[in-house]
Amino acid sequence: MDSDLGNLIKRLRKEKKMTLKEVSEKTGLSISFLSQVERSLCSITLLSLRKISEALGVSPSYFFPDTIQIDKDMIRRATDRQVEHKTSFTYSDLSGNVSNPLFVPILVTLLPGDKKGTPFSHEGQEFIYVIEGTMTIIFDDVEYDLFPGDSIHIESTKPHNWFNKTDKPANFLFISAAASRD
Repeated sequence: MDSDLGNLIKRLRKEKKMTLKEVSEKTGLSISFLSQVERSLCSITLLSLRKISEALGVSPSYFFPDTIQIDKDMIRRATDRQVEHKTSFTYSDLSGNVSNPLFVPILVTLLPGDKKGTPFSHEGQEFIYVIEGTMTIIFDDVEYDLFPGDSIHIESTKPHNWFNKTDKPANFLFISAAASRD
């Protein structure tokens, strides 16, 4: 795992004056797993990173500051997107320079053999469009394989998770939207 990612998580948790137990309770992730992530002893999935970022009150892009390169005209150039990390995925935040965004677009590559995690739920909605490869989504206890050109739009309040059980990378556009701010 990228040691910078573990250090960033730990530093933010301490800045927020939160214990591992508090983060564990908010994420449903075990204290021992969170501790291993902070010490860079294990890899982390994008979904676990999302849980942690939500518990700490930041966007997942917070943990990848080198991906935030915003052109003055708010166009994201393809050459600026790809960021490699020693985890089961690569992550490129496609957000522009918009304060209080209603949704967050992310380009994700799930590496081969990513393991099925425990489904979880949270406020908001998610949209996934598969660009290349095959990914598997568990939604409300049903498993679906998505292929290039397939998409899914779900309420995140129902238990869900996704992973790559194939031997080839899966690339997809992931858009998450927070709950309504009424």
